[in-house]
Amino acid sequence: MAGRPKQGIDYSGWSVDIFDGDKKIDKLLDAKGWKGFGIYFFLCQRAYKVNGYFYEWGYDDCATTARRMGGGISSGTVKETVDYCLQVDLFDKGLFDRWGILTSRGIQRRFWAVLSERRSKTVYGEYWLLKPEECKGLVKVNLFSDVQPTNDDVQGTNEDSLYRKESKVKKSNVYKGAFSDSSLESAFQFYLLVRSQNWGEISDEQVNALREDLLSLSSDLAEQKAILNKAAAGGWKNLYPVQSKRRPKTKKQPEKQGKFKNFEEREYEDMTDLTRKLMQR
Repeated sequence: MAGRPKQGIDYSGWSVDIFDGDKKIDKLLDAKGWKGFGIYFFLCQRAYKVNGYFYEWGYDDCATTARRMGGGISSGTVKETVDYCLQVDLFDKGLFDRWGILTSRGIQRRFWAVLSERRSKTVYGEYWLLKPEECKGLVKVNLFSDVQPTNDDVQGTNEDSLYRKESKVKKSNVYKGAFSDSSLESAFQFYLLVRSQNWGEISDEQVNALREDLLSLSSDLAEQKAILNKAAAGGWKNLYPVQSKRRPKTKKQPEKQGKFKNFEEREYEDMTDLTRKLMQR
């Protein structure tokens, strides 16, 4: 089975003028000092590494962030710094309050500089802040499966337009054995669209195999749609469960005393008694 396509990025380009012309950074340094900037920089790097353009984070993570950073940074300093970054728009407050993520237009611009070179150019529409003209060719998918995926508000390239025309021609083949739930079928079709763009066209038999894979992963409708949306957002070749299920731990069986050992000890005691009786005669 092929591995999952990379989500994060390996390199993020920071402007050499960050300390010269960025008023938000000046405010952060003035209010929170170098520790504050270090916390902001650390959280940005976590976003690039884990998801590329956002980092799932909440106030419960303050202590963990402080421990990872070290250097005498406390959880209280982390909380105060994040609050200030949200206040001066270094992180988008609306997305943090609604979705519990840390991101910004600056983070997404640096991410797009790398993503634009990849074959898979999909992001969650609810999390994305850049305007269509800033990221041509981007495909947005919806975070929740009960909302139909769309990329109508994104200005695609000529190649993207050609691909959409080709997909309409093949629509009759793709819809064979369609799911009875229309929203699930829509999510599946969008996954096929993204998959074909990244990995090439597949046969009807392979499409049916993917349908069977989805049904084997979950029987819950909401979870099935979540699997498809996540696969489309990641540009994955295969389908994976939303969360990996851990195998239940088996109880360690107590060591049993071997019968042979018991037999030897018992035999030894019997022979001792027999010797004692013979000596008494």
